[in-house]
Amino acid sequence: MESDSGESTFVAHVSSPGMTINVLDNPVWHALAGPHRHHAIGRGAARHYARDIAPFSAILHPSDQAYADLAADLPVGTEARLFRPTEEPLPAGWEDLGRFPMLQMVATRTPEGGGDAVSTLSSANAAAMLDLVALAQPGPFGRRTPLLGRYLGVWKGDRLLAMAGERLRVPGHVELSAICVHPEARGQGHAARLVRRLMRLAFENEELPFLHVRPDNRPAIDLYRHLGFEIRRELMVLWRRPR
Repeated sequence: MESDSGESTFVAHVSSPGMTINVLDNPVWHALAGPHRHHAIGRGAARHYARDIAPFSAILHPSDQAYADLAADLPVGTEARLFRPTEEPLPAGWEDLGRFPMLQMVATRTPEGGGDAVSTLSSANAAAMLDLVALAQPGPFGRRTPLLGRYLGVWKGDRLLAMAGERLRVPGHVELSAICVHPEARGQGHAARLVRRLMRLAFENEELPFLHVRPDNRPAIDLYRHLGFEIRRELMVLWRRPR
């Protein structure tokens, strides 16, 4: 939908008796229980992505049963990486491997500027994408991560200089992720061009773009604010595994 100013303001909530839950407070769960359910592994109150797609797991709510469900299908030799609204107590029988805050930013307006010259990436570009990720270190990105959505890139000859794409998809929203630029090509506006294009595609699809960024990554936060994102809230990323 559009506001009086013509800017997209599409927001989705999940309702239950007596309360309204914003799906962005528990984005991995609402992705795997919703638009990404065909990627979901799990049962009851817990879900996982296959680890070559994304290293994330989710619980609907913190409870002994939810953590029992989480442990039942956790891929062997891995931990559960959970995006949670708060720093929740460690349940009995689980080990704390670490935790850190993550800012969640949501687009508040369509980006300024005209069409940006970027290329669509496909599975044929997987090797180039993985090579760029290894250099730029944008965060988790696996061999099959591109299955989650559209990925766009900027090329110089046969070398991929920059890319960005879509990762979590929850009702009414799409997360922008893997935003990265080759170290030798930074400062040339590649990230901004890619993010602007993905934002426009999201708004055209009546989805609200959002993303996650570390609180100490000030250059990225400043860029995203310039493009029309604002901080919505802080989430906690909890790394846990059963003992």
